[in-house]
Amino acid sequence: MSFCWATFVHVEVYNLAHRDIVVIGASLGGVETLPQLVASLPADFPAAVLIVQHMAADAPSFLAERLNAAGPLPAGPANTSEPLEPGRIYVAVPDRHLMIEGDMIRLTHGPRESHARPSIDVLFRSAAYYAGPRVIGIVLTGMLDDGTAGLWAIKDRGGIAIVQSPDQAPYPAMPRNALRHVKADYILQIEDIPNVLRSLTREHIEIKERNLNNRLEVETRIALEENALQKRVRALGAPSFYTCPECHGSMVVIEEGSIKRFRCHTGHAYSGTALLAQTLPNIEATLWSALAQAEERQILLNELAQRAASQSEDANGYAEQARRVRVLAEKIRTLTADPTLQKPQSQDQNALDG
Repeated sequence: MSFCWATFVHVEVYNLAHRDIVVIGASLGGVETLPQLVASLPADFPAAVLIVQHMAADAPSFLAERLNAAGPLPAGPANTSEPLEPGRIYVAVPDRHLMIEGDMIRLTHGPRESHARPSIDVLFRSAAYYAGPRVIGIVLTGMLDDGTAGLWAIKDRGGIAIVQSPDQAPYPAMPRNALRHVKADYILQIEDIPNVLRSLTREHIEIKERNLNNRLEVETRIALEENALQKRVRALGAPSFYTCPECHGSMVVIEEGSIKRFRCHTGHAYSGTALLAQTLPNIEATLWSALAQAEERQILLNELAQRAASQSEDANGYAEQARRVRVLAEKIRTLTADPTLQKPQSQDQNALDG
């Protein structure tokens, strides 16, 4: 079965404009890398800068303070409904997606993408949808591949794609995966990015009518907390064999260029790499659960055998069952220590280079 989206013309009403929105995504290594980037941006930088740095939902974030002290541009935690202004840095906050909606900031509690909220892809996708060619997307250091699908959307809408040189990135998997699937306009060392941004944001660009696939609108609306099922999420792609690791809902396969990713009917989304990374923990958790149930059954059978013996009843049946369950539990315990379940340090990179 195949699905075909109709396209419509999304008209940006501009004659001449300039690139006035810069979106940046980072994960591991980003806390050290981001201050280096923003430190060299000038005080009169003519674009708004929005940053998603992966963070734990319950952890305090001091990144905005660090960026505010790093250079001349004011930086602060993003607030929903505040207007986008050039020369300011908006930093994502824990457990909220940072998005653009029109010319405003939106913070949402939409479904996680590849286990992340805030998600780089969510920010990039919303910027691509609402600002198209005015957007510059930057993927920095990190593990796995958040940012790749969002950078693809930015390029598809006529924006500029910049990727940190993997050779310089403390964790090169995220930049390498972006380069694997997206034709970047620039592959740069951190110290070279500010000069390129200064040049790109001062160029005049002509905004033309562009065809926009409905898929981008649907996924943006889902992240804005609209009902995924009502937004026809199941029509985003063909049905998938896999179920969502988070809610166990059925998923569809979304294909964009060489990218293949997955989204469930409640809205959670996964890249192939993120889905792969979840399988070993799920298998291990299932084995430990099976071991716990087997040992509980063994304990109960032993208790029943002891009670039967104390009442001069035949306890052999219970005792034999307990022995068999003990043997089974030992086999399961052996499986929990199987090296196959131990993720090698290079697994993320192997998955990307595979």
